[in-house]
Amino acid sequence: MTYHELTELIRRKKSFLCVGLDSDIEKIPAHLKGFEDPVFEFNRQIIDATLPFAVAYKPNLAFYESRGIAGMQSLLKTMEYLDQFRNECFTIADAKRGDIGNTSAQYARAFFDKAASGLNFDAVTVAPYMGEDSVSPFLGFSDKWVILLALTSNKGAGDFQFISGNDGEKLHEHVLRTSQQWGNKENMMYVVGATRAEMLAGVRKIAPDHFLLVPGVGAQGGSLQEVARYGLNGSCGLLVNASRSIIFASKEQDFAQKAGAEAEAMQKEMEAILRTAGII
Repeated sequence: MTYHELTELIRRKKSFLCVGLDSDIEKIPAHLKGFEDPVFEFNRQIIDATLPFAVAYKPNLAFYESRGIAGMQSLLKTMEYLDQFRNECFTIADAKRGDIGNTSAQYARAFFDKAASGLNFDAVTVAPYMGEDSVSPFLGFSDKWVILLALTSNKGAGDFQFISGNDGEKLHEHVLRTSQQWGNKENMMYVVGATRAEMLAGVRKIAPDHFLLVPGVGAQGGSLQEVARYGLNGSCGLLVNASRSIIFASKEQDFAQKAGAEAEAMQKEMEAILRTAGII
C-alpha cells in the first residue's frame, strides 16, 4: 500500500485506528477453545467486527511464534483472511527485526514475499541499532514499509534513547535524522509511544511528513487527544494502535461485539479530530 493509498484510506474510513492482534491463547474466550484453530477464529471475528472502524491490523509476532508451528499456522491463516481486504486495511508485522544485511534480507522475504513464505504484510517493525545495512534490505520491496523504532514508551527506554551526544542530540533524535537518509516518507514510518505524547512535537520537528505508529493508547494509558495534538500533520500522518482495550474488551460470547463497540468509539473520536483539523 502506497503513502497516497494509506492517506486516502484514512480519509475514507475517517479513522487512523490500528488494531493490535496480540492474540494470547491464554486470554481468548473459553468457548473458542473448541475450534480447530482457536486463535485464528478469535482473530477472524475481531477483524469482522472492527474492519469498518480500523485502517490497520498489527499482529504481534511473539504471540504466534511462542506457539511454534501451530502459532505460525494461525498467523498465516489470519494473513490469508486479511488478504481479501487489502484495499480496506494496512497490515503490520510487529516483529522488531534487525540484523546483519544477509539476515535482514531473509527477514524481509519472510514478511513481504508471499511466494516465499505465504505472508504478505505491508510493513514490518525494525530495530535500528545495527544501522543502515540492517535496515536497507527491508526497503527493497515496492510499496512495502519499514517502521523503525524511534521513541518507545517502556520503562527501559531511558537506558539508551535519551542519551545525548557531544552536540546535545539525543539518540532517538539521531535515529530519526540519520534514517531519513535511508528511506523516505513513502516507505518509512517511526514508532513513537503514546505515553510520551508531549515528545511527539519534537519528533514532528525532525520528521514532519512521515507516518508515526503510536502504540500505548488504551490499556497502557496513552491519550488519543494528546497524541493528535502533538503528532497530527496535514494529511494525518498517524496510525494509533490499540490492542488489549479492544480485543479483550470482553472474554464472553459477546467478545467480538464488544471489540467492535470499542473500535467504533475510537473511530468516532478520531473522526472528530480529523474534522477539526480539516483533513476530512
